[in-house]
Amino acid sequence: MEKDIRKSVIAGTWYPGNPRILRADIEEFLHNVPDEKIEGKITGIIVPHAGYVYSGQVAAFAYKTVREEIFDAVILLGPSHRAFFHGVSIHDKGGYETPLGIVPVDNSLAKDIMAQSRMISNIPAAHSQEHSLEIQVPFLQVALGDFRFVPLVMGEQDRRTCEMLAESIVKAVGDRRVLIVGSSDLSHFHSYEKAVKLDSAVLHRIEKMDAEGLLKDLEENVSEACGGGPAAVTMMISKKLGSHRAKILKYANSGDVTGDRGSVVGYTSAVLFKARNS
Repeated sequence: MEKDIRKSVIAGTWYPGNPRILRADIEEFLHNVPDEKIEGKITGIIVPHAGYVYSGQVAAFAYKTVREEIFDAVILLGPSHRAFFHGVSIHDKGGYETPLGIVPVDNSLAKDIMAQSRMISNIPAAHSQEHSLEIQVPFLQVALGDFRFVPLVMGEQDRRTCEMLAESIVKAVGDRRVLIVGSSDLSHFHSYEKAVKLDSAVLHRIEKMDAEGLLKDLEENVSEACGGGPAAVTMMISKKLGSHRAKILKYANSGDVTGDRGSVVGYTSAVLFKARNS
């Protein structure tokens, strides 16, 4: 139904609104990434969610690893920036529209996930203005072609919510082959040097596949990540699906783009996978 299609709210600002330019920009980002084959089965990626001029090139490192891979569905996890609510909001029908077309929701998988916990519900306001999910969709459209997905916005990112969401998704997924996409930027508005120090703590936890350590660091202000919950849940699910390897593909911050090193935002791209020999 038309009313269930979530329209773009950031096309033309955070990324190009012209479909030809948008596709060309993403193709260029992907082309700029050196070819690197991940030796294993990819279950998840962690990607930034700033405007493409700032973080698009960083995001491309992760999206290139899944280019032309075939998944039964994509599960897209992001933090809520504009709406406050408890638990997790799932867009369980219809789809998301970008200048590249409409990506349909996997209704069956969405309903299976929602059935696992009362903490997961459909809260339309959580999705209507949220950029952390939409910014990923054009990249997915170019990298994967046709696909179905389940968009989830986390209103809370505490340990209990993360563990509940990871468990719910794993139970619902069953034997489907899914790609988990965790949308997160890192530290915000520190000097370049302080940002690199804070962000290195996050990168260390991701490389170790240490979701619990990441959440602990965030609670104790050892590091910062506005999508720390989605990143942790991506790691938790990937582990439950048999992945025990993670690779940081790229780190940068806004100072690398703008030249302003006084107040920056950090970004990383990572891939989580099950090694072939494990």
